[in-house]
Amino acid sequence: MSIQHLIRANIKALKPYSSARDEFQEKSNAMVFLDANENPFENGVNRYPDPQQLEVKNLLSQIKECPIENIVLGNGSDEILDLIIRAFCEPNQDNIITLPPTYGMYEVLANINAVAVKKVVLTEDFQPRVDAILEAATAHSKILFLCSPNNPSGNSFSGDSVDELLRKFKGVVVIDEAYIDFSEQQSWLNKLEQFPNLIITQTLSKAYGLAAIRLGVCYASAEITRVLNSIKPPYNVNALTQEKAKERLLNIDIVSEEIERIKNNRSTLISALKSIYCVEKIYPSDCNFVLIKVDNATKRYSELINKGIVIRNRTNESLCHNCLRLTVGTTKENALLIQSLEALK
Repeated sequence: MSIQHLIRANIKALKPYSSARDEFQEKSNAMVFLDANENPFENGVNRYPDPQQLEVKNLLSQIKECPIENIVLGNGSDEILDLIIRAFCEPNQDNIITLPPTYGMYEVLANINAVAVKKVVLTEDFQPRVDAILEAATAHSKILFLCSPNNPSGNSFSGDSVDELLRKFKGVVVIDEAYIDFSEQQSWLNKLEQFPNLIITQTLSKAYGLAAIRLGVCYASAEITRVLNSIKPPYNVNALTQEKAKERLLNIDIVSEEIERIKNNRSTLISALKSIYCVEKIYPSDCNFVLIKVDNATKRYSELINKGIVIRNRTNESLCHNCLRLTVGTTKENALLIQSLEALK
């Protein structure tokens, strides 16, 4: 598939802004930097950050076994998703396809960019309806968003379904893997070379425990990453975020240990939920949360709030009537949640 015909004409013609640090990236104590109108008095953050975040990308490249030229970093995954929409979708002309229930920011970002949204609801077991998706697509359907593992349902999509969509959808397929580290399924990263229309987004907010620093990651062909880099703000990832990310990535063994603890806590939580009388169904989870169906979601949500426990009420989303989404917490937090649920009448 040729990506060039999918990119907006004005984006292809765009001359990217070149920042001072893009033009000269060499670091040396002997160099005197008088190029960027910075405050000259050193305080640790008086200089602009690396606009290409090369040290962070180097670490991610080693961990993910993915070349640096296939990586773009953003101010959270939401900036990455916004860049993708702006690169490929002509306002008031093109559309994206989403699969409810799914992550709500796809629609919000499309609306911000004056891009229409086509919705193809998942099956009852939260799987893509491939034929319906392909039937809904038109020549103006530029992006298909697949959240897998899916938020809020918690499950991963069938590999065969995703593979078929990658082969048959005539636009870009974005697989949002924010929760992939908690899944037994492999990332689609190893298929990047096979599908030129594939974009994978991940985040350091979930498994890496860095939600506060806002760092999203995009993996795609060099052809696509060049486009995204050409339209991103020059210093979109600040120096403090880069430093904290490097610190965490250099301690990947600790991250892996925490992931295993969360997965173990998830299993314990699911087992305990089975004995709660107001819980009618527990959905399978490949995430750090569990979706449950209860007798009255709004009532149970309010009761837990009154007990000082904040969860998410998903009852108004497609296929999620009377469903609550529970994040997997610490052993102590999960025990408190179960005790509170057991006390409900």
